[in-house]
Amino acid sequence: MAIFLTKESKVLVQGMTGGEGMKHTRRMLAAGTDVVGGVNPRKAGQAVAFDDRVVPVFGSVREGMAATGADVTVVFVPPAFAKAAVIEAADAGIGLAVVITEGIPVHDSVAFHAHAAAKGTRVIGPNCPGLITPGQSNAGIIPADITKPGRIGLVSKSGTLTYQLMYELRDIGFSTCVGIGGDPVVGTTHIDCLAAFQDDPDTELVVLIGEIGGDAEERAAAYVRDHVTKPVVAYIAGFTAPEGRTMGHAGAIVSGSAGTAQAKKMALEAAGVRVGGTPTETARLVLTRWESERVAAQG
Repeated sequence: MAIFLTKESKVLVQGMTGGEGMKHTRRMLAAGTDVVGGVNPRKAGQAVAFDDRVVPVFGSVREGMAATGADVTVVFVPPAFAKAAVIEAADAGIGLAVVITEGIPVHDSVAFHAHAAAKGTRVIGPNCPGLITPGQSNAGIIPADITKPGRIGLVSKSGTLTYQLMYELRDIGFSTCVGIGGDPVVGTTHIDCLAAFQDDPDTELVVLIGEIGGDAEERAAAYVRDHVTKPVVAYIAGFTAPEGRTMGHAGAIVSGSAGTAQAKKMALEAAGVRVGGTPTETARLVLTRWESERVAAQG
């Protein structure tokens, strides 16, 4: 099992014929992803050879879905065209749109998120690394060779920290890793992923990575307290950040005590979540909890 993405997923790539689209389509294919087509109106009818796979290019998402049965799209188009790309995908009825593009204006993100929600399309991102179900499928830019299939679920605002925790916990492995992005407005949230992992029988423990700014982690803590029975371990990036300054992602804005790493840590710990002070300490907390769960199951 997994959440949102499996070996059965059929993936389109909007912007596949661009430099980043080409590079990461090749990497997705190498990871076993069933990339069934690219989308570029100016190159419709062409095909692109990737090692031992030839991928057709369609003029629209609707055309690609009709020809291939695609249910996922990965968006690599430039920021100025991202809004139109996501709206096009939602209008075509795609189930999942993974928006890798960074630098999208917030008002564009607000517009396409609202449109996608009305059409029933789940959006992951923007400004995110995508998601991977190791051994099954990889939609985005997450390295596929740093971990293995397992029973940990991971949801993270940070791409880099996603990769670090995946690597440090590679001996256990992951069910699905979701990079939700760090912009002020994102589609899929920590809570959405927590709910999906709670319902996934093959996810036994969840790692949550947040960062300073906003209140997403506090809201996630309340959700864990009220709805999640599986162990959750967290890390909050930004313990050393100065107050009143934007740090890293566009959403990481701290004002007074609101949005600080310490405030988020307190909220999570009050909900029964162990919070690491560093990524490596967080991995150690996961390993300790994992081992204790194994001992309890055997005894």
